[in-house]
Amino acid sequence: MQIRDRIVGLVRVSARQLRPHPKNWRRHPSHQRQALRGLLEEIGYADALLARRLPDGSLELIDGHLRAEITPDMEVPVLVLDLDEQEAAKLLALLDPLAALAEPDEQVLQQLLAEVQTQNEAVQAVLDSMTTGAPLLPEESEMPPPETPIPHLFQVVVECRDEEDQRQLYERLTQEGYTCRLLIL
Repeated sequence: MQIRDRIVGLVRVSARQLRPHPKNWRRHPSHQRQALRGLLEEIGYADALLARRLPDGSLELIDGHLRAEITPDMEVPVLVLDLDEQEAAKLLALLDPLAALAEPDEQVLQQLLAEVQTQNEAVQAVLDSMTTGAPLLPEESEMPPPETPIPHLFQVVVECRDEEDQRQLYERLTQEGYTCRLLIL
């Protein structure tokens, strides 16, 4: 197996100059924005954004859209990748889902979480959800209004990868005319 190094450089540019990828499928709920903002305030940038250079010389984001949104006036570290449009789309589609496939070593995770401290409420909420295994609940304003109870017959429970996957499926099914309720079990 031959693996190529596709990183052609590290640049620091104003986040405002980065062009969001038009096919970015990730949406960021307010609790994620608040937690990331809190982590950036407490630690700062500790990872580079990923982008590719377009023919006009501009940089198109592949990963790091939310970080760029949160810090638009800041010079941010960007790894510039030598990718064509199709390769960038593949990386955009698979980078987060592949990372989400990792399985935690619960004992090591709990030891790590016992050492982590924060003063930020949103970051603490993420840590608490990792400790208890309970998913983060979206804010009331993000939740759809409660529906009338669904009869016990003809129900389907679908396990989603994450909250964003749940939101997209909910929207798609309601647009198709199904009566849906969001559950976090």
